[in-house]
Amino acid sequence: MNTYGKDVEMSLSFKDYFSNISQSYRQYRPVYPKELFKWLAGISPRCETALDCGCGTGQASLGLAAYFQKVYAVDPSKAQIANAVQDPKITYMAVPAEATGLPGRSSDLIVAAQSLHWFDIDRFYREVSRVASDGAVFSAFSYGLVTVNDKIDELLLHLYYDVLAPYWPPERKKVDDGYRSMSFPFREIAVPSFSMKAHWGLDRFLGYLSTWSAAEEMRSKRGIDILDMMDAELRYAWGNASETKLLVWPLHLRVGIVE
Repeated sequence: MNTYGKDVEMSLSFKDYFSNISQSYRQYRPVYPKELFKWLAGISPRCETALDCGCGTGQASLGLAAYFQKVYAVDPSKAQIANAVQDPKITYMAVPAEATGLPGRSSDLIVAAQSLHWFDIDRFYREVSRVASDGAVFSAFSYGLVTVNDKIDELLLHLYYDVLAPYWPPERKKVDDGYRSMSFPFREIAVPSFSMKAHWGLDRFLGYLSTWSAAEEMRSKRGIDILDMMDAELRYAWGNASETKLLVWPLHLRVGIVE
């Protein structure tokens, strides 16, 4: 019996931390470096079709579109898909990563950008193996806690590990360890070092913090906006509000050949 349609229906139940802030997610999330996608394209067997799983509002999808003829981008959140950045090469679909509906052996590169920790991992890996073309590459990447300078970093550490600790979902620990604690059934290869960098002003920085899932969870559960409460401290640590600063997010990658 064909249970594929049933799998799609079952997978539509998901932990949704971002639909309510999808516009902010698109506006304030950092951009992955072009060098990352250039490198991934270079190790892919072909640059015909890429698949972005858990695409959110398309941060990685857009990067892939610069190097692949066609990009399919899937996310179970209709709100995220509705707010995704548009490109003629990208086809967005509000479906789960575990059951994309794409033809078998159709994707030369499959990526999960800051999303692997949300998936039903065994079912997702089966789907990766199903849609992977001959010699296809799978890459999961995530970024860690942003750094700015000593004064701001001290506040961020307190916010991240102390104040918001009860509100981070348990899956967040997998991001913190760069997905090293997760199974990886592909032939893993060594990767270069990448990081995300941006020169932002204070308002953009505060907007980014507002997209943290734990901050949204605290607002939802307790009606408390911790960023409003810490606004004065964050502004004082930043200094001149009109000054831009360099922000750096370390990127963690796991990359393998699907065999």
